Amino acid sequence: MELKKTPLFNEYEKLGAKVIDFGGWALPVQFTSIMGEHEAVRTNAGLFDVSHMGEVLVNGDGAEAYINHLVTNDVSVLEEGQAQYTAMCYEDGGTVDDLLVYKKADDEWMLVINAANIAKDVAWLKQHILGDVTVTNVSDETALLAVQGPKAERILQKLTDTDLSAIGPFRFAENVTVGGVDDVLVSRTGYTGEDGFELYMPAKSAAALWQRLAEEDITLCGLGARDTLRLEARLPLYGQELSAKISPLEAGIGFAVKTAKQTPFLGQDALQQQKETGLERKTVGIEMIDRGIPRTGYQILSELGEPIGFVTSGTHSPTLKKPIGLAIVNADFAGVGTKFFVEIRQKQAEAVVVSAPFYKRERTK
Repeated sequence: MELKKTPLFNEYEKLGAKVIDFGGWALPVQFTSIMGEHEAVRTNAGLFDVSHMGEVLVNGDGAEAYINHLVTNDVSVLEEGQAQYTAMCYEDGGTVDDLLVYKKADDEWMLVINAANIAKDVAWLKQHILGDVTVTNVSDETALLAVQGPKAERILQKLTDTDLSAIGPFRFAENVTVGGVDDVLVSRTGYTGEDGFELYMPAKSAAALWQRLAEEDITLCGLGARDTLRLEARLPLYGQELSAKISPLEAGIGFAVKTAKQTPFLGQDALQQQKETGLERKTVGIEMIDRGIPRTGYQILSELGEPIGFVTSGTHSPTLKKPIGLAIVNADFAGVGTKFFVEIRQKQAEAVVVSAPFYKRERTK
């Protein structure tokens, strides 16, 4: 099957990026080096193409109630121009997807969903339509660039007359002109643990804005650095920390689960039950004591050799200079300081539970 391509695929080719198959998409894993790109985002700024992400518009008088019925967080608290992180769940509490919800107006909303889940999510959304709403998948017509890092605002501000300092975290502005490109939605969100912006625009405008941004003091970044950055910041990845078999509570994003909100939502009873009876397993941060890198799927064993969980994500942290990971384990083994073994290439390597996120940026405002 031919891989899907974003509007910027030709830019990757011109730049000689290393392109891989990522969930059916041809995407750059790196332009120069993962380590260098990671460091650039932590110290300066990086530019990512994330146009593979999905965008869905929800319109109509019943849009808010409909979305609130589908998601775990409470969108009724949102103001126009505000975004919120949330999840959609199955009735048993398993996760359909994690997503961002944007309130553009009382009757106009945008959902941003994971690329590998676009078809599944859109079918789920349409299957559960309530009231006077229309659901429109605009993923193919929409491109998304991310400018991330401590100097993101300074760099991006050169390209727009809109005051970016007025856009707070999880806020956005619409119809912004950036680098000569009109009709950009500028959102102060990201997936790196750093300050930064995500820029939504018509797909036909993406190459022009990418080229203009690349002229600035910014590093082009691929999926490799995006993954190491989000892992250091303990941000979950669907298919690893979250899945149909892992609930938002088990994944550690309970802040986005409002079981007491007035609107009943799919999965509410199961999630409420998990809260009341206590979780049987939890997602924890781990560091390796012995040599080896914990990789997705590696089994975790107690000191008695019993299987107690598995690694969901792992890497050698470019910032901390040591192997780290996230793992879902039996709740009895989730306390900070608990030691167990990760099975790496048929050998048992000792690891310890540590506080996560592993990295927190210094906040200047």
